[in-house]
Amino acid sequence: MSIYVVFFGGFRASQPDMNLWQTSAEKQRNDVKFDAFPYPENAGAGDTDAANGFKQYDDVIKKIADVGADLLFIVGHSSGCAIANKLNSLIKGDHSRITLIDLDGFAPNDDQIKKSTVEVWSAEESGGKGKSLHWAAGHKKFISPSATQEWSLHFSLVNSAATDAITKENYRTRGYAGCIANLCWLPKKP
Repeated sequence: MSIYVVFFGGFRASQPDMNLWQTSAEKQRNDVKFDAFPYPENAGAGDTDAANGFKQYDDVIKKIADVGADLLFIVGHSSGCAIANKLNSLIKGDHSRITLIDLDGFAPNDDQIKKSTVEVWSAEESGGKGKSLHWAAGHKKFISPSATQEWSLHFSLVNSAATDAITKENYRTRGYAGCIANLCWLPKKP
């Protein structure tokens, strides 16, 4: 069974950040095809800004069709969830093979779901006290082994190496530092 993952980084995630994430993901899962996209330059952090700032929807939809995987995972982190949600809404046809993954960001509305499986993830520390930036009850939970603060937990959903060294002030340089792509949402290798 072939699997394709399309990943969208959150607010201000750069192409070098996405390269780090994708390289790590590919090393962990050589049975999966990955493509990672940076956050649109000059777009604000809001959901409308993110969704409208991304200009490559047609290219990504064509690539999805060309890959023709048995399973498709559309994944967004933080504000990148708005891009993932919109992409899912633009894909025509059967959505039964699509899983939309929102990692600590904007949850999809009914028009964006289109009969896809949807997973909304948040992170918390192992003691349950610290919670990620967009934590909400009812979501799937990732329990971080090394992050305990709001921003470090937020990044632990994309970078398993995230520690409390990641803060609101330095997330642009530290969020993907030493990246070990967190693939907790991806089914285990058969």
